[in-house]
Amino acid sequence: MSDDRPIVIKKVIKVSGGGHHGGAWKVAYADFVTAMMAFFLLMWLINTTTPEQKRGVADYFAPASISESRSGAGGILGGTALGEDGARNSGTTALVSKLSPKAPKTPDSKKSKSGEDKGAGTDVSESAIQQAMARREEMAFKSAAESLRQAMQDMPELAELSKNLIIDETPEGLRIQIIDQEGRSMFEPGSANLRPHTIVLLRSVAKIINRLPNRISIYGHTDASPSAATGYSNWDLSFNRANAARQLLQENYVREDRFYQVTGKAGSEPLFPDDPFMPGNRRISIVLLREAPPLPANYKL
Repeated sequence: MSDDRPIVIKKVIKVSGGGHHGGAWKVAYADFVTAMMAFFLLMWLINTTTPEQKRGVADYFAPASISESRSGAGGILGGTALGEDGARNSGTTALVSKLSPKAPKTPDSKKSKSGEDKGAGTDVSESAIQQAMARREEMAFKSAAESLRQAMQDMPELAELSKNLIIDETPEGLRIQIIDQEGRSMFEPGSANLRPHTIVLLRSVAKIINRLPNRISIYGHTDASPSAATGYSNWDLSFNRANAARQLLQENYVREDRFYQVTGKAGSEPLFPDDPFMPGNRRISIVLLREAPPLPANYKL
């Protein structure tokens, strides 16, 4: 009996690594991560090393056998000759240069040069002193203003007077102004008598002033309203108020020799020019003057 069934040939194709396409990508990724880690480590080292350390590392890896000269053998002469007529006098660095003889020094030239050096040194020294003193004075002014503002916040009796106090810096110096407000005057009307809250405020100002060595100018101001008293002008009133403030500061241990001037300006310099009758124009200005730095002992004009 013959077998007529067809013969079927089955061909099987094997795929290496299954469905995960092998593990070669893991090796590449590991190399990439290692390279990135090395890169960031290098950046960190560069950022933490000093310029001297970087120069030492660069010198360590620099090849010592390479000549720095582009001509010749790189030896002492570097491809150049000592004479001008030498055939190899075309190197990159000329070893022979013509130097004209220096002029002999005379006593006059020495004296002139010494005077110039001394003058330049004096100018530099004076400029440095002025800059240092200006910076120190500026810091002292800011500290004094901040201390006075802090004192007003810490003391309940002064907190309500914050609107009556203005602190600013002018070309003349640190200015502390005690001004009138609507319904709250610093002096009794038409007189130089200080009110109790003004005395408390001036005592706090005196404590701040005593921390600094600067001289003091005091200016009294009134508004544009004429004085009600006969024969007693706003000039008299403004001066007497400024002098009353000086007396109170002096009673609170501000030395007498620190007062530079006490001036009454009446209504000539209103704080609010648009409204010369405004109560805020009535004020006392206490100015800590900017001091010129002392000159060196050996400085001569």
